[in-house]
Amino acid sequence: MKRDDEMTYEETRRNIIREYRSKNLLAQQKAEEKRRELDEKFPDIARIDDALSETGLKILRAALDGKDGLDEKIAKLRKDNETLLSVRASLLASKGYPADYDDVHYDCGLCCDRGYTEDGNMCCCLKKALTDVGLEYSGVKKLVEKQNFDTFDLSFYSGSSRETMEAVLRICRAYTDSFDGKMHNLLFIGKTGLGKTHLSSAIAKEVIAKGYEVVYESAQNIFSDFEKEKFSRYDAVIPDTSRYFNCDLLIIDDLGTEMPSQFTVACLYNLLNARLVSEKSMIISTNVGKNELLERYSERITSRLLGEFGICVFEGNDIRSQKLRR
Repeated sequence: MKRDDEMTYEETRRNIIREYRSKNLLAQQKAEEKRRELDEKFPDIARIDDALSETGLKILRAALDGKDGLDEKIAKLRKDNETLLSVRASLLASKGYPADYDDVHYDCGLCCDRGYTEDGNMCCCLKKALTDVGLEYSGVKKLVEKQNFDTFDLSFYSGSSRETMEAVLRICRAYTDSFDGKMHNLLFIGKTGLGKTHLSSAIAKEVIAKGYEVVYESAQNIFSDFEKEKFSRYDAVIPDTSRYFNCDLLIIDDLGTEMPSQFTVACLYNLLNARLVSEKSMIISTNVGKNELLERYSERITSRLLGEFGICVFEGNDIRSQKLRR
């Protein structure tokens, strides 16, 4: 059974957005509480606050009296307010308080903790909060710190391999730039240590930053989760495999390293077919070549892998070994 305290990715996102709706209000409430505290402790500050609060009413009265001399009246009110604020700041300082003690303090000055700027666009602070959640749920949070587009080093490739990998990198960058939730699948084929995991992580990071749900997992762990779901006792805590079907982008790493069985083949077919039918994107990396894919998996699977995926063949020499020699 699934743990009751486990929240889904979407539930967590909704909670963060709800928290932002209340953050702005809480900041204002805290400032108001401090203002009341000062007014109760210090009558001279309270009198200044009362005078400042009447500014709007004074402007309205001046406007109702007619336009003659209105600008001068407003200028005088502004100057009077500046004087009152200066006196207030001096009083606060004399009593050991900073001048901005009861100002509204927002965590983010760009959106005033609303999550959205005045032009209606999502603020960078909310984007970061949602991206952090996406990275946490995706399984690539630690990977993307070192494996992203900025750290992908083409100097490890030479000759024709360099040209091939430059093309692969362009494909991966274009994939993230154009990702819009519609189905677009990639199959990474190549030996160990050629950058398949690195570019998978890089894509995951960029797609998550665009607000989409990404799940990144090894084929072995995915099949293990399906096995636990099917064969565990009723009272056991089982993984939530629905995320493999529902996420916007599923990245399956190291297909072909799992112990093959009728069960794993059936799981893979069901997962591939379900996501293709629902038109959800996938990226699959494998150390297994095309011919071995045909030998290892059924024709129903290989026809989908080779027919419904854009194929990127990784070439070169093991980067891990090269790094050790540098």
